Amino acid sequence: MKKRPIIGITMGDPAGNGSELSVKVLLDKDVYETCRPIIIGDANCMEEIVKRLDKENEIKIHAVNKVEDAVFEYGTIDVYDMGMVDMEKHIYGKISKMCGEAAFQYVVKVIELAMNGTIDATVTNALNKEAINMAGHHYSGHTEIYAEYTHTDRYTMMLAHEDLRVVHVSTHVSLRQACDKVKKARVLEVIRIANEGCKAIGIENPKIGVAGLNPHCGENGLFGTEEIEEIQPAIDEAMAEGICIPEGIPTPADTIFSKALGGWYDIVVAMYHDQGHIPLKVKGFNYNKDLKKWDAVSGVNITLGIPIIRVSVDHGTGFDLAGKGISSELSLTNSIDYAIRLASSK
Repeated sequence: MKKRPIIGITMGDPAGNGSELSVKVLLDKDVYETCRPIIIGDANCMEEIVKRLDKENEIKIHAVNKVEDAVFEYGTIDVYDMGMVDMEKHIYGKISKMCGEAAFQYVVKVIELAMNGTIDATVTNALNKEAINMAGHHYSGHTEIYAEYTHTDRYTMMLAHEDLRVVHVSTHVSLRQACDKVKKARVLEVIRIANEGCKAIGIENPKIGVAGLNPHCGENGLFGTEEIEEIQPAIDEAMAEGICIPEGIPTPADTIFSKALGGWYDIVVAMYHDQGHIPLKVKGFNYNKDLKKWDAVSGVNITLGIPIIRVSVDHGTGFDLAGKGISSELSLTNSIDYAIRLASSK
């Protein structure tokens, strides 16, 4: 792709910090040299946060009803104005049906724009799961919305922080259910998606580590048989297809991530949500004990297996920080960088 890719960025839950993060990122002139960003959200909310940040002399909001009307110039933030938020009822940090509906519709719109080729990639700020469910949309998160609206059955999320990358066999289910989902077909599917995802970001021959489910990978069946009955057969079939899994066996979860950080693997297949999220967030999140808050979050979330590009911040809506001008935009910056990288490789 020779032209700067058009990146659609959802504003996220209007009661959260997505609007603030978007403004902060787009205050960086370098962003406009590498892509053409447009916010999918509410122009009124964006104007409000520009005032709160005291940036009215640096930034103006340009509301549009179609992407073709965007100017894509530094100093102007183009907003595909959805007109979903009544500012008289808008309260930062408060869960509401109105904001849940707005956040959901921003996601639906950005998917539509990507599916019809109007934009080249999507980046999402955080939504609040309780709020979207309050609005009648019963999804466990962005990933499931993207899967349904792109008509995709085969997908997974990849978390990334610098050179640490993780994909998951299951995500938003209970731990008890997660164990039941460790089946050969799904493990093999995720290994394949991990291989494809690494190639999409320029890793030609990715080395994939596959975590075990049980302590010490089950100790030959003493602590569980999933490694023997499900995970190993998936590894064997993947390797027969030419996928590189260096050891050729599952690796204990308590050592696999140290190996990944040391460069032995390009990506790790985790068996369930917290197995993969904890090491990524230990590395990518920084908690300031003096301020008693997160002062930096740098990881990103990439949905693999869907027909469009979707990268997301790896944090929540920041309701406790919203509207105060103190949120770190680092994860959003990294998400946009990843989206540009993926779009440019097409």
